[in-house]
Amino acid sequence: MDTIIIYGSCYGTTKIYAEALAERMGLHAVPYDRAGNLGGYQKIIYLGGLYAGGVKGLAKAVKKVDPTVCRRLAVITVGLADPEDEKNVRNIRTSAGKQIPKAMREKTEFYHLRGGIDYARLNFMHRIMMKLLYDQVKKKPLEDQDAETRAMIETYGKKVDFVDLGRLDDLVKALG
Repeated sequence: MDTIIIYGSCYGTTKIYAEALAERMGLHAVPYDRAGNLGGYQKIIYLGGLYAGGVKGLAKAVKKVDPTVCRRLAVITVGLADPEDEKNVRNIRTSAGKQIPKAMREKTEFYHLRGGIDYARLNFMHRIMMKLLYDQVKKKPLEDQDAETRAMIETYGKKVDFVDLGRLDDLVKALG
């Protein structure tokens, strides 16, 4: 096989997308920390949850890639940020791009999916980080809040699920 799906998931949303995408493409989905050597793959599809400005496991996974063999790296991020908002997409791509070695950047394409959050399931560190972020954005004047900030304030402390497996249909075509 010349293609593999790797994923980095902390609370399961990214894993759901990765396994559903793998099923639709006739591939296997493997967690990044169990992926082993990725040097022989020509195409790598990486799904990663967004945490604190980074893509879960992406930096570790791409270290296992041979840039002379890999012709295509598709990075699919999964987070709360609205993938239809250009500002969000720019921020995600800038942050994720820093995790990809220069030799792989020209071969990399980005896609974005919405995930979810269940504050009751967050580990201690993530709960603290979200509380600090919430306290920070809540102080912003209403006119300085964007749609994403307002959504965070409205959903803080709740369970929110934006998973849409139907979005994978377009990804299957694009990644074909």
